[in-house]
Amino acid sequence: MKNDSNLFIKGAVLNGAVTDVRIKDGLFSEIEPSLSPLPNETVLDAQGMAITPAFYNLHGHAAMTLMRGYADDIELFKWLNDYVWPFEAKLKGEDIYNGTRLAILEMIKSGTVHFEDMYWFTYQAARAAKEMGIRARIGLLALSTNGDADKLNRECLERIDEFRGIVKISIAPHAVYTVNESRLLQSLHASEEYGLTLHVHVSETEKEVRDCFKEHGMSPVAWLDKLGILKETTIMAHCVHLSDDDLEIIAKRKAWAVHVPLSNMKLSSGVFPYKRIRDFGVRACLGTDGCCSSNDLSMFNVMRFASYLAKVFHKEPTIAPADEVYAMATRQGALAAGVDGGIIEVGKAADCLLINTDLPCLVPNHNLISNLVYSASPECVDTVICDGRILMRGRVAPGEEEIIAKARESVKRLA
Repeated sequence: MKNDSNLFIKGAVLNGAVTDVRIKDGLFSEIEPSLSPLPNETVLDAQGMAITPAFYNLHGHAAMTLMRGYADDIELFKWLNDYVWPFEAKLKGEDIYNGTRLAILEMIKSGTVHFEDMYWFTYQAARAAKEMGIRARIGLLALSTNGDADKLNRECLERIDEFRGIVKISIAPHAVYTVNESRLLQSLHASEEYGLTLHVHVSETEKEVRDCFKEHGMSPVAWLDKLGILKETTIMAHCVHLSDDDLEIIAKRKAWAVHVPLSNMKLSSGVFPYKRIRDFGVRACLGTDGCCSSNDLSMFNVMRFASYLAKVFHKEPTIAPADEVYAMATRQGALAAGVDGGIIEVGKAADCLLINTDLPCLVPNHNLISNLVYSASPECVDTVICDGRILMRGRVAPGEEEIIAKARESVKRLA
């Protein structure tokens, strides 16, 4: 990570016009053509490149990079019970650190500057994020039966002042089928006491919904709402199987629904009800999920599949247009992450990308946003800037070889 507080981006293309961009103290301070750099500024020559907002990934399990390709083509609950949870039982703190660094490297190289995480050893994941300079909100995972996790979570809360910068923590009760009423209420009270957001899996499968009706006489959304879990800052991952009543509740509470198309398709969980989400006015953003169920962390892939899946499911080629899906990955994602960013505008958070528009997949450039959603790949990202600091330049991020080597060491021990 290059520790520059003041940047000057020269000659970038913004909305079709060549302009200069000045960044000061983590914010866009000037955006005009023909500016001149100041003596204390680091100058980036962006001639021929487009400047765009960076991406915000609102649901994942970062250290699951260590399980990429490990347990594919398996039904969800068998996948969890017979493969994922036994593997996770062997994880140590250093493995989480190594796996999270690998995930962050992959996210940076594909243009992501914020990730929402829910996994084990929260402090180790936060340590990785802080060292690599990326924004993150790392969840304190809550399950009904896990004393070790409770102990580690308490230790993190005791060090809460360490998580007030661009790396924060959240409270992450896993789901209604793994967290009982008492633990859900404990999670709610902890979030209120420390002023933290809540991050939870919601209505991912039909079985989850059926079991919740059987146990509580209501849907997962209604159950979580009854307990007070749903509010404006709550992050709800998946949101596949929703009734109209559920959608009314979510819209009323202004909670965030995170569309996770890749893992939903791969695990055959169902289809995010894009049209109904939009029609009910539910706030929505995008996420990758973990690499054991989505296999990569590219928001380019997430955007593309979110749009394609909605079009084929609803049999409407006009639904989920490129600009709408792109906003879910940028401006909407930033707002869900609690960041006033996701847009190139004076006064907003300086989270941006320099895009190489000379690559074949972006030629011709009739519409840049359409190209970014429907044809671009991570290789199009030349430079990544987060909070006004350079995380990658010329597609080179610091420490790549060592990060990959350490991740391989962890996998070798675990496998």
